[in-house]
Amino acid sequence: MILIADGGSTKCDWILLDSKGEQILKTRTKGLNPAVFKTEVLQERLEENLDLKQVRDVVEKVHFYGAGCGTPKPTALLKSILTAFFSGASEVKVQEDMVAAVYAVTDQPGIVCILGTGSNSCYYDGKTIRTAVDSLGYILMDEASGNYFGKRLIRDYYYRKMPKVLADKFALEFDLSSDTIKENIYKKDNPNTYLASFAEFIFKNERNGYFYQLIAEGMQNFIEHRVLCFKEAQNVPIHFVGSIAYFSQDIIKDALQPYRLEPGNFVQRPIDGIIDYYRKHIVGK
Repeated sequence: MILIADGGSTKCDWILLDSKGEQILKTRTKGLNPAVFKTEVLQERLEENLDLKQVRDVVEKVHFYGAGCGTPKPTALLKSILTAFFSGASEVKVQEDMVAAVYAVTDQPGIVCILGTGSNSCYYDGKTIRTAVDSLGYILMDEASGNYFGKRLIRDYYYRKMPKVLADKFALEFDLSSDTIKENIYKKDNPNTYLASFAEFIFKNERNGYFYQLIAEGMQNFIEHRVLCFKEAQNVPIHFVGSIAYFSQDIIKDALQPYRLEPGNFVQRPIDGIIDYYRKHIVGK
């Protein structure tokens, strides 16, 4: 049996397939980003999932695709944790989430973008993946991601740039005291996930001019830094993966037009596309 995981900083989806490609198990854990979370947190999040504990002894292969797995040190850390947890597995692979994103949206050349808690992009030539720059995370990069929009909402609220009706509603939904915000960002673990939690406010409310402009500005920033950096950008489709992208398709398509960029596929949860890929190319091969 092969266990496939698609993980971000907020959540991680797991699918167990048998030798015929039939789904045996589907479950979810909290995020397992090894570049953000400490070893103890990663181990605890695995241990607290009863579904995984019940099948840990029958799993033969583990293929994990996740945020924070694009550089050697965090990748090695997570691989060691997964190897210890699934001690009977003969194979444990850990690759960056961009690989899963590509599998989920296309088998043809294109640019693939992730817009979730964080953000990233790559060019896929039909066989291999190429990134333009290393991702430096939520403080320096992550344009148009959940934590990017979370920061924008908090800033707009404090600078009184958010429309008053929305600001009043925002204040009712979240604890916006400066002490609470600073403690979560500067003292507690997982500030990127904390910031991204505010972005839900955008998509739980009716679309208006403020939200449209907010997302459009973030997308323009993302396009200029993470799409146009590829010389192939105007010759291939631009695909998007993640909840932020999925629920903002109309704005993203508008944002691509001035640059003469072609929108491609939009996928909310890459795990579903990964299953199809595995059934076609890996399981039973």
